[in-house]
This record gives sequence, C-alpha cells and structure tokens, in this order.
Amino acid sequence: MSAESSKVTVTRRSRDAVVLTKTPAKSSWASGTILIHIGMLVGSLLSLFPFYWLFVMSTATTSDMFRFPPRFLPSDQLLVNIGKVIDHVGFFRSFGNSLIVAGVHTLLVLFFCSMAGFAFAKFQFPGKPFLFFFLLMTMMVPQQLGLIPQFIIIQKLGWINDLKALIIPGAASAFGIFWMRQYAASVLHDELINAGRIDGCNSFDLYYRVALPVLRPALATLGIITFLNSWNDYLWPLVVISVQNKFTIQMLIASMNGVYSTDYSMVMAATLMATVPLIVVFSIFSRQFIAGLMQGSVKD
Repeated sequence: MSAESSKVTVTRRSRDAVVLTKTPAKSSWASGTILIHIGMLVGSLLSLFPFYWLFVMSTATTSDMFRFPPRFLPSDQLLVNIGKVIDHVGFFRSFGNSLIVAGVHTLLVLFFCSMAGFAFAKFQFPGKPFLFFFLLMTMMVPQQLGLIPQFIIIQKLGWINDLKALIIPGAASAFGIFWMRQYAASVLHDELINAGRIDGCNSFDLYYRVALPVLRPALATLGIITFLNSWNDYLWPLVVISVQNKFTIQMLIASMNGVYSTDYSMVMAATLMATVPLIVVFSIFSRQFIAGLMQGSVKD
C-alpha cells in the first residue's frame, strides 16, 4: 500500500506541476484579452461622445452652452428646440432635397460603378489597361480643381439651381469603379462566369444574375460611403445652388448662423435631426454587409 500511495503522490505532484506550468500562459493571455477589450471600450466611448454631446446640447438653451462648468446631462428643451427649427426654417424641404439627392446619387453610383468594375474585372476589350490606368490617374487629382470646369458645364446645360446639378456629375466615381473592380476580381470566380455563359446568359445577365449577388458586401460598403459623402457635401451645392427652396440640409444648417446672433440651440437641434438618416442608412447597410460576408456562391 505504501508503494501505491507513493505512486499516487507522485502522479498528483506531476499533475500539479503541469498545472503550474500552464497557469502563467493562461493568465497572460487573459490579461491581454482584458486589455484589448478595455481599449475597444475606451475607443467606442470616445467615438460616441460627440454624438452624446450633440444630443445634450440639443436639449439645452443657448445660454446653457456657454456656462462653466458645462452640463453633461440632458435638459428638457429638446422638443422646444425642434419646434423652433420646424417653425422658423424650411427644414423638411431641405431635408427632402438632401434625401432625394443622396438617395438617387447612391443608386446611380452603385449601378454604374458595379457594372464598370465587373467589366474591368472579367471582360477583355481594346484599351482596357489604358482606360484603367487613366481611371487611377483621375483619383490623384484634387476634387477642388474640377469645380470651375464642372460649373461651366452645368451652366451651359442650364442646371444652375437645379437638383440635377447635384446628382448627375457624381453618378460614377473613380474610387467606386476601382473598389468594385478589385472586389469582383477577388471573389468572382471564372467558373461562375463560364457556367452563366453555358446557361445562355448575355453580358447584362452575367452582371445582374451572377455578379450582383456576390458583390453585395462591396455594394453595401460603397453605398454607405457614397450616401454619407453626398449627404454631408457642402462645397458643391454652395457653388451651384443659390435659391433657398433648393437648399440641401447642410446649406440650411450653415444659413442658420446669423451675422449678429445665432441661436445655437436651434443649430444643434437641426444637426441632430440631420444625423438620423445617416444612422438609419448605416444600420441597414451594415446588416446587409455582415449578412453578405456569411454567404458564398461557391461551395466546396
């Protein structure tokens, strides 16, 4: 019995030793994971703080914004400030203009850029390398350098103070074509294209029935970027729009800054109302983006 008890003791000691050797590695891994989660939490709070501060300022009065120390809790003036925005400025008219411009602009960009990117990725045609190289070169030109030529073209077309001037010039973008081309080249397998041709699909059917279902994650990403840029654009509408009933939401908010006095509570409330579509669009497209990543066309 003494031999068996000593054997058991040795076995227990060896197991204890194994446990002791593994404990430091596990604790260091857990510490690293905790630090990563703490860093992510701090980064998320820092990113969300401007939105929270916007909400707090939207619920306060203009005098409360200049007091020290500042207040970090919401007040009870939100509905009052929103009512002043609705009564004193044409918010919903400008909101509708921005919604039309950003929505139609996004749809056109998604259609033309996805089609062009698919063609660059999977079709062979004369001048393809030169055209793609020229496309990349246009991405290196600052956007501000094109304001005067675009304004002259819009003026000759008679589109000044027309919403078409905010939609048509940006119906296709070099970045969007490049983005869709790179994504299509990496995820669209030649087997899919050949199978579609065998089934009798023409070029447009290959794009619509074969390419688009696979390109949904890239379309969602490009849609988010395009809608945000179009909704937040201020410089180009300021150049081609001068009639107040054609103002976009960014132009309206800028016009609320008076020469002698500014009701900052109204400005903050209008800004808060203008961010709602961005949050809704981002939520919708981000869900489609995540769902698209979980799907695939080729199964092993």
